[in-house]
Amino acid sequence: MKKSEPNRSESMVKLLQRKPFHVPAELSASTGAFQFLCLFFLSIVAACSAPPPADDSFAHGDAERGAKVAALAGGCGCHSEKAGPQLAGGKALVTPAGTFYSTNITSDPVHGVGAWSAYEIEQAIRAGVLPDGSVESPAMPYYRYAGMSDRDVSDLIAWLRTVPPSDRPNQSAESLIPAQRLVWRIWRVLFAGDRKPPQDVPPGHPDRGRYLTEHVAICGDCHTPRTIFGTADESLYMAGGNDVGETVPNITPDLQTGIGDWDLDDIVASIEMGMLPNLDSVQGLMEDVVDGVAGGPGYGAADPDDLLAISQYIQSVPAISHTPE
Repeated sequence: MKKSEPNRSESMVKLLQRKPFHVPAELSASTGAFQFLCLFFLSIVAACSAPPPADDSFAHGDAERGAKVAALAGGCGCHSEKAGPQLAGGKALVTPAGTFYSTNITSDPVHGVGAWSAYEIEQAIRAGVLPDGSVESPAMPYYRYAGMSDRDVSDLIAWLRTVPPSDRPNQSAESLIPAQRLVWRIWRVLFAGDRKPPQDVPPGHPDRGRYLTEHVAICGDCHTPRTIFGTADESLYMAGGNDVGETVPNITPDLQTGIGDWDLDDIVASIEMGMLPNLDSVQGLMEDVVDGVAGGPGYGAADPDDLLAISQYIQSVPAISHTPE
């Protein structure tokens, strides 16, 4: 991506970080707190600034490969209702903060992302920033996709461009949180700081499974419970929760409350075919990401080697005794 000139608020933040304030001696005891408050305020001002001009760094992806990335992302199925149209939005996500409805991300130029540049789509996916400079709610896990590589996000954008347009209008969230535009911006500053994506984590890379699990398939978005602030409770990493409108199971290797008695093939079968060791099948949100929604791809359409890498990583996470309620 072309390097943009720093805006004024960014320069002010850097200046504050480099040079201390000179305040009267009688205020020296409060200097630290004063600097902190100023830095916090200017961080929000910087976040409010318009994003840098769009470039074409993400406009040359491979749509065919992007379909495989999309499959690993559950076909972006949160943006589709079962009845369709694909990626036209409207799917409800019930959270403690209210009910949020996924947006239309088809190529429709009015209600979808058809008029957005590839850079603007990348910013929405990985930075949570929309073309008008506003910040998305944490219901869109941009802070997890922030770790997606440039190549994968470029290819995913190319695939998105191939999805037929839908003129379905977007639906506002039903939440009692006041001043949401400001609240989401502050949340982003506090909990979703700048994260630099990796250059690439290709197939065969020893970190491939963790990368796919955390930044493409984002398994933790459902399987890791949240704190009261909506952030992931890492002390219960992959131990299940009920923050997404349904109870999601513990998938750590714990023998009593997790999947410690599953072998590697069991894990692969569950995410590739939706088949459980007891010959039952997955249900709810897991069924959606395995099979895809409204004709979109799911895990079942992903590269088998990638599904194996994810399974190996899940088998390696620490066992945690936890039963989601």
